[in-house]
Amino acid sequence: MLICPALPTDAARCADIYRPFVTDNWVSFETEPPDAAEMAARIATYGASHAWLVAQDEAGTVLGYAYGSPHRTRAAYQTSADIGIYVDPQAARQGIGRALYAALFPLLKAKGVHAVFAGIALPNPASIALHEAMGFTPVGIYREVGWKMDGWRDVGWWQRVL
Repeated sequence: MLICPALPTDAARCADIYRPFVTDNWVSFETEPPDAAEMAARIATYGASHAWLVAQDEAGTVLGYAYGSPHRTRAAYQTSADIGIYVDPQAARQGIGRALYAALFPLLKAKGVHAVFAGIALPNPASIALHEAMGFTPVGIYREVGWKMDGWRDVGWWQRVL
């Protein structure tokens, strides 16, 4: 497996990986999956401001991605970042998430990020397990913060100081 910065050519595959997290469950609070052009714009924006990495197999196929983005817009938050990670379900439980985060965190720290935050739509025991294994601790829950798939959804927040 190779972990490397995402390129514009990775956008379509990242969009493919992300799509079922938008359409098939409440993991993402987006209601319409972004297309390749929108994903390319996100890769360019967050790749420049923070970092966006992909995990590729030996053939160069993207199996997952992770990125950092601004936590909030006010100046005092500039040393904090939100992080996101998505792995192709067909490639789950192969250590891809851990490898992506292990590569992402030093890049964010080098850009001056002190703390990272993960918002996890609940329930999601696999995501919670990954984040806690990577040193995140729970900091709170937003109750009924989003309406998706005919129900109110909670989001738990986890934090890690880099």
